[in-house]
Amino acid sequence: MKLGVNVDHVATLRQARREDAPDPVVAAGLCERAGCDSIVCHLREDRRHINDDDLRNLRKTVKTKLNLEMSCAQEIVNIALRIGPNQATLVPERREEVTTEGGLDVVTNQRAISRIVKKLNSSGISVSLFIDPEQSQIEAAKASGVECIELHTGRYANACAKAKEKAELELQNLIQSVQFARSQKLKVFAGHGLNYENVKRIVQVKEIEELNIGHSIISRAIFVGLEDAVKEMLTLVR
Repeated sequence: MKLGVNVDHVATLRQARREDAPDPVVAAGLCERAGCDSIVCHLREDRRHINDDDLRNLRKTVKTKLNLEMSCAQEIVNIALRIGPNQATLVPERREEVTTEGGLDVVTNQRAISRIVKKLNSSGISVSLFIDPEQSQIEAAKASGVECIELHTGRYANACAKAKEKAELELQNLIQSVQFARSQKLKVFAGHGLNYENVKRIVQVKEIEELNIGHSIISRAIFVGLEDAVKEMLTLVR
């Protein structure tokens, strides 16, 4: 199982003082040196953390895989086409949310999403859709033309913090969703809300190829340093 590290919250800390440090580009280099398999960043429409310069510099320096999380807004699509990340992950986005609150509604927006997928693919950018673990969304994702999806693990992560029985139900739903996606010949990634405790059950689902984790790693880095925080997560993932 591979690990992608999201460096958004390094930029969040920088923006708290609106200065130059800490630099998410430097953070990405440290994550790669620690052994991660990809770097993830989200260029939001309001540029609340990662900005255009960050993305350009990440594209120049990332040696593994650069995975750009992005909305379906035309401005962001145009930037992705110009920058050329290795992968684009289409996610829902609302200005008032603190973080991404759920999966992309591919069922409702399949036609528009399919056009974006085709446009990005034609430029050599692999596309993944960040969706809830629901069969209808997986079927719509397959119909949109992608080869991979990222399942939103937020329901499971939230349940782990509140009720073990609920967490087990959410885990089983995730497992069934992973198995269904694989039956549709889709590669399966997963992420959101995963930390050093709740990830232990997720890594047992061998059909998941990659986990994308950000907040818990950056939080852990405050106490042990970024490279060690990544290495600790890699130990659990691998």
